[in-house]
Amino acid sequence: MQTFKDYIAEKISASLPGLFGGAVIPDGELRELIEYPPDASMGDLALPCFKLSRTLRRSPVQIALALAGAFDGDSKVKAAALNGYLNFTVDNAALAEGVLGEVLSKGERYGSPENGHGKTVVLDYSSPNVAKPFHIGHLGTTVIGHSLKKLHEFAGYKCVGINYLGDWGTQFGKMICAYKKWGNRDEIEAGGVDRLVELYVRINNAIEAEKAEGKTALADESRAEFHNLELGDKDNIALWKWFVEISLNEYSKTYRQLDIEFDSYAGESFYTDKMPAQVEKLRQMGLLKIDDGASIVDLGEYGMPPCLILKKDGSTLYPTRDIAAANYRYETYHFDKAIYVTSAAQSLHFAQWFKVVELMGYDWSKNLVHVPYGTVSINGAKLATRTGNVILLRDLFSQAIEKVDAITAEKNPGMSDEKRAEIAEAVGVGAVVFYYLSNNRIKDINFMLEDALSYEGNTGPYVQYTYARSCSVLEKSEGVSPVTKYRITTDDEHELLKVLAQFPERVSAAIEAYEPSYITRYILDLAAAFNRFYHNCQILTADDPETVAARIAETKAVNTVLGTAFGLICLKKTTQI
Repeated sequence: MQTFKDYIAEKISASLPGLFGGAVIPDGELRELIEYPPDASMGDLALPCFKLSRTLRRSPVQIALALAGAFDGDSKVKAAALNGYLNFTVDNAALAEGVLGEVLSKGERYGSPENGHGKTVVLDYSSPNVAKPFHIGHLGTTVIGHSLKKLHEFAGYKCVGINYLGDWGTQFGKMICAYKKWGNRDEIEAGGVDRLVELYVRINNAIEAEKAEGKTALADESRAEFHNLELGDKDNIALWKWFVEISLNEYSKTYRQLDIEFDSYAGESFYTDKMPAQVEKLRQMGLLKIDDGASIVDLGEYGMPPCLILKKDGSTLYPTRDIAAANYRYETYHFDKAIYVTSAAQSLHFAQWFKVVELMGYDWSKNLVHVPYGTVSINGAKLATRTGNVILLRDLFSQAIEKVDAITAEKNPGMSDEKRAEIAEAVGVGAVVFYYLSNNRIKDINFMLEDALSYEGNTGPYVQYTYARSCSVLEKSEGVSPVTKYRITTDDEHELLKVLAQFPERVSAAIEAYEPSYITRYILDLAAAFNRFYHNCQILTADDPETVAARIAETKAVNTVLGTAFGLICLKKTTQI
């Protein structure tokens, strides 16, 4: 509806001087005041005149009545004054020409703000720890991060997706020690990450048992193995690389299901030789202080605890690594924005090192963005895992796919196994993703698998079914003459066009707020509007060819916009369910 907001704002701005003694309000300011009424009976758009009273020195009622007259005889919108509001109803023909004409001409580019061309965004997301499987806690960073990448790409940005793997640290000393004592290469090759987890759990339990007896042999041996790894020991480096390879093979299965690809897998290890230069810069600038043997940057005057840069023994910490990584990424990609998608629990960490790089004088510090999200838990049936109380993402996807497969087999007994498996994965995985992204990202989520898999209500299967329904209509419409005039005759069609018209605004809002749920909720709005239209309006069997052609065009526009919106939230298009 942005086009009509612009039209209304420009017309009001032009009429103000004559109506109110030379008063001037830029159309841009007026556009920001135009809103959507809470009820369709009040019109399509509304201008609350209360906010104009001080400038125009009239009551809202007087302002609304005066401005309504400016739209007398207007062919695009009708205006009505009501209790200090100026309500607008867009003409059916103007709405259809404006919306359908734009959707069908732009196709998959409809809705893009096109404001990212020539700019680069680096996105740091997913980033699991090597030698550990994906669990439910990784879902947020992975799907929110990739959705933000898709949104920015849609706007024209060049996007660099970085999977900042947790592939370094003392835990690898434990892993190497455990493998040398109890590992079997063939078993690990066959069992993958699960076998690595078993080794890690075993050595941790053994270290704890020794600790209870006052012994430290295994702990000392593990530290020695990591030290050798840091020194470049050939055998330890080979084992470490193998652990990384096994882990990436496991993660790739989940990424394939989500249709996610990364441009870089440069993990923590990649930046180990890049940290000393940043530490030295801090030291030369006089920003480093010694506190109980550790090197810190004092952030007290900014209302934050000190940012730890070096431990007492001189070893680095996460802020050190993040600072080095950010500097490298800027020098490599020259980003206009660098987005970090992590748990809200890390908000302080990001605020601290963002402030440190600002104090270091890096101009790009203002372009760092932390996108936090809430926690996720699962109630209901427990999923079986091999690692205790952690819910593995592959188990969650597997259960969802299995349940959808059973439903699909019951609904379509003659469907081939291959086709049914394809649908089951698309809908099962999509159900989990859609359920997660339906919530505002900062809110904690109580995940209910049965609710997510429902084919009724605000779910992934419901919207994918709606998309498949639009595909079916279009398939049956082959051979129908194309539209020459958009004939819109019902309220359901009018409301459907209004929702289609709002897509560009929702996309811009989602990018600005880093909030994929804006797109998810839009999909639900569009699906609901299309289903009302589908049930209440004859499409292929309407009384006259013009109405048939117009309604096919509306269905094609819905199909196009739903497909585009699906792609922005990692949801696959399905032509049959």
